[in-house]
Amino acid sequence: MLKKYLLSPGPTSIPPEVLQAMARPIIHHRVADYEKLAAEVVEGIKYVFQTKNDVYVFAASGTGGMEAAVVNILSPGDTALVASTGVFGDRWAKILNSFGVQVEKIAVEWGWPVDPLVIKGGLEAHPQIKAVFTTFTETSTGILNDIEAIGAIVKDYPAVLIVDAISGLGGVNLSTDQWQVDIVVAGSQKAFMIPPGIAMVSISEKAKRAYTGSRLPKFYWDFATYGKTSPINPFTPPISLMFALQESLQQIRSEGLENIFRRHQLLALAARAGVEALGLELFNRRSPADVVTVIKVPGGIDGVALFKHIRDNYGITMAGGQDKLRGKILRIAHMGYVDKFDIIMAISVLEMALTKLGYPVSLGEGIKAVEKIFLSGR
Repeated sequence: MLKKYLLSPGPTSIPPEVLQAMARPIIHHRVADYEKLAAEVVEGIKYVFQTKNDVYVFAASGTGGMEAAVVNILSPGDTALVASTGVFGDRWAKILNSFGVQVEKIAVEWGWPVDPLVIKGGLEAHPQIKAVFTTFTETSTGILNDIEAIGAIVKDYPAVLIVDAISGLGGVNLSTDQWQVDIVVAGSQKAFMIPPGIAMVSISEKAKRAYTGSRLPKFYWDFATYGKTSPINPFTPPISLMFALQESLQQIRSEGLENIFRRHQLLALAARAGVEALGLELFNRRSPADVVTVIKVPGGIDGVALFKHIRDNYGITMAGGQDKLRGKILRIAHMGYVDKFDIIMAISVLEMALTKLGYPVSLGEGIKAVEKIFLSGR
């Protein structure tokens, strides 16, 4: 028997209580019971987003929420600034290009966060910019962008700040209102601890004003349509996923956001310590995200083979590199329903897999480093 585990940056593991919630008998989405469910879910989402802004729930992947953010704010021929730190920052540019929006792109070297002052420079150089797009935690490279500093800059310009927080929200602190983020996009299959299929989007008053001038085509994604019926979805919702989200949000409230952020920080510290104790190099040392640890695959080892060996022989699905990082990095996610023993398991299997593939490591050294972090509690 091969027991399977998920340590990928989405989808992530699901608590058993959440799985059980999805087995509840289906209800109709135009009855009082569903209205009560939707209202509770939206209030729970606002708690995680740390916002009083409206939040809309879409039956979609996170990328659907990203597209919704684009089409509700911009018009053909508008100019947008994209601060890209990896694959998902590049995705903003691809969506914008597909709708005929002119993109001014800040391309940051992968493994580094964007410098907020560079964004300020872009806004100064291109006063016609209508929106600034970036990512919160870029899981393709494992970095954390300083959204608080970026928000403090963009607030003084007409542009709307739009952030892909799909992988980080609920695992790392993002204070939507306090940091003056106009649109935040999140997805269900990360720290929200449910299956893929729900996108969540918050929208500020500044963003609503921008919406009134938007002329990009939209029907399913139209914020105005969702605003008229909220918290009820204007179209058929994923009812079983809403049951799951209701349960996961209750668990999040029970643990408390501050405790969740501390847990993710501790898991990240332990994972990094375990990796370095094996003589391996972290892909990014500046501003690493607490939801994923990214490791440079050591010389002489095929990164794709390492990922497949771990998955096929030990039942643990991590993630390899994407695009130009394919075969060069290994990503261990620790977001959502993850605890200390998941990190011990991850470092243990890394030790064994590298040994099997002929890379010399001292067995037990990584695990020892992880345990020291957990025993110290820091």
